[in-house]
Amino acid sequence: MAFVTLCLFSFLQTPRRDPITPTADRIIVEKRAHRMTMLKQGQVVKTYRIALGRGGPEPKTRSGDNRVPEGIYRISGRNPDSAYHLSLRISYPTPAQASAARKVGTDPGGDIMIHGIRNGLGWIGAQHRRLDWTQGCIAVTNAEVEEIWRTVPDNVEIEIRP
Repeated sequence: MAFVTLCLFSFLQTPRRDPITPTADRIIVEKRAHRMTMLKQGQVVKTYRIALGRGGPEPKTRSGDNRVPEGIYRISGRNPDSAYHLSLRISYPTPAQASAARKVGTDPGGDIMIHGIRNGLGWIGAQHRRLDWTQGCIAVTNAEVEEIWRTVPDNVEIEIRP
């Protein structure tokens, strides 16, 4: 019985990698509201409640500050083998943000993602949103990141607001 339970748990933790069927052409993240909205041709398609970086509400300025950046970016790739179920890369930093960081002698950081919950902890589900816990990323449940994975193609604009 334990073996069957373990197999079922493993199956439920395996990310779905269905083909992309675009239904969103823009994403807006509102950090203060802990909300991410998917749009298509200006119309709201879906809204998600999110967890953010544990570094506070200020915009990301350097590597290791655990903050979520602010600005206009693109979905620049995806990782089907992410340590956080699945992940979609955000094109932070912009050239201007990288230049500003260099001027003050810091590394702007990178690897900002929309992702699910750490592998093996998917059972936490929506409870993960009770606190901001990421290292500067935008986190949703595993089921939600699977949906986003299928409906948001690469190069979609993502605007991250305060």
